[in-house]
Amino acid sequence: MEEQESPKMPVPIAQLLWFFGIATTIKLLLIPSYHSTDLEVHRHWLAITDSLPLSQWYYDETSQWTLDYPPFFAYFERLLSAFAHLVDPQIVHLHDGLNYKANSAIYFQRISVIVSDLLLLYGVYRSTQNLPSLKRNLIQVLVIWSPGLIIVDHLHFQYNGFLFGWLLLSISFLAQGRDVMGGFLFAVLLCFKHLFAVAAPVYFVYLLRHYCWGGLVRGSARLSAMGVVVVAVFVAAYGPFVYHGQIQQVVHHMFPFGRGLCHAYWAPNFWVFYIMLDKGIAFLLRKFGFSIPAPAASFTGGLVGNASPFAILPKITPMTTFIMVLLALSPCLFKIWWDPRPRLIARSVAYAYTCGFLFGWHVHEKASLHFVIPLAIVAVESLEDAKHYFLLSIMSCYSLFPLLYEAQEYPIKVFLLLLHSILMWFCFSAQFTKNVAMKATLQSNKKATQFDLNRSSRTATEKGGFVLGWVAKSYLFGVLVVEIWGQVLHPNLLGDKFPFVPLMVISIYCALGILYSWIWQLKRIMILS
Repeated sequence: MEEQESPKMPVPIAQLLWFFGIATTIKLLLIPSYHSTDLEVHRHWLAITDSLPLSQWYYDETSQWTLDYPPFFAYFERLLSAFAHLVDPQIVHLHDGLNYKANSAIYFQRISVIVSDLLLLYGVYRSTQNLPSLKRNLIQVLVIWSPGLIIVDHLHFQYNGFLFGWLLLSISFLAQGRDVMGGFLFAVLLCFKHLFAVAAPVYFVYLLRHYCWGGLVRGSARLSAMGVVVVAVFVAAYGPFVYHGQIQQVVHHMFPFGRGLCHAYWAPNFWVFYIMLDKGIAFLLRKFGFSIPAPAASFTGGLVGNASPFAILPKITPMTTFIMVLLALSPCLFKIWWDPRPRLIARSVAYAYTCGFLFGWHVHEKASLHFVIPLAIVAVESLEDAKHYFLLSIMSCYSLFPLLYEAQEYPIKVFLLLLHSILMWFCFSAQFTKNVAMKATLQSNKKATQFDLNRSSRTATEKGGFVLGWVAKSYLFGVLVVEIWGQVLHPNLLGDKFPFVPLMVISIYCALGILYSWIWQLKRIMILS
């Protein structure tokens, strides 16, 4: 049996802080490493919010990096800009600060991401405070030491950690039956980053059924209370911009549909297969003598926009992707309505983000973290969940490798993935090997025969608890093959020809894994009762 602890027993904060301290040390060591243009994006947002009045924030075009996050994130940048001004005034200068790459700017922004991760720390703490120590420690390791989060936030550069902390806080309150607070926190999260809105249907159906349902008077009162809370959050966020007549500009910046269906590097989702099918059909038709014009836009060239990149298949519109996401999500919504239990909310939120990742519009590869982080909470619930998470987290992290394309960062990303895989293997093995052995012993005691006791114990020892099947092992071996092709075989066999092929292969291969995860998650949600 698992180690039992009283829910009222205080969580060992020291151990959690130790995990966080190790992660922080690694993040500090990564400060001088590669960073993407996102660092300049956020530096410019510091300058916009510091130099201009609120009424001009979403109109400024001093740089191509216009403000395109919701108002709460703009307020967050304004808060940071006050400290940035003290460190180096040029960081927040609207014109002189363009492409400013002084160490003061880099160190300030890097450290601001690390400090903001304190909210992630609290989110993990609250999500695990009532769990047995083994499960609690495992979740803390999976989230705090997430290699994908380190790659995206502390190498590539973004502010995702504190947003995931906010999401975990919302889920933890819902899991405890505190629906109003959970809904409030999710509304706040949407006003920080609108890409989290994919899970809004899950929240709506769950809160309507679990909190508001139950009698006309009681239900109406609760619905009104929840509505007031959510509306108050959005008024606080968007009210000033409505007052200044800026709301249309805000929405326009937040939803730039003209960027196209796919990012320059294809996220590993459903549209990879759609693209390849279109190219395959066009290739075959040209071989048979048909005149197939080349599309005006190109995926492999990294060009995005309104022109259709498809030669044969119909053009995909934002509305098409929206409908597909809702259709994919609908079985989960019906399940939530039929059985609105708090213990399923983390799974349902993760599944919603998986649907958005697979079928959404202009999805970035970084969005895989939206479902990997919440699934860490349920990875400890069963052996099947652990095996699924082990495979999913590896393929998610590997799909982020193209973000770090410079040679000096290659050992770092490989080391982070290998270390994460080894830690997961040992942690899951420690948990589930112990569980299998103890369950076998209990079953044997019930039979009260020495023969059955010995046979069950031997079976538990032989199975070892956490053991992957041959399909999972083959898939993970395929990751190694794909990486050898991209790093060794392609450069030596093809040279500079077809430079997009290694990235394309990574996208296709990882998309297969994500598609499997989507099906597995839906099946798991539907069978749990």
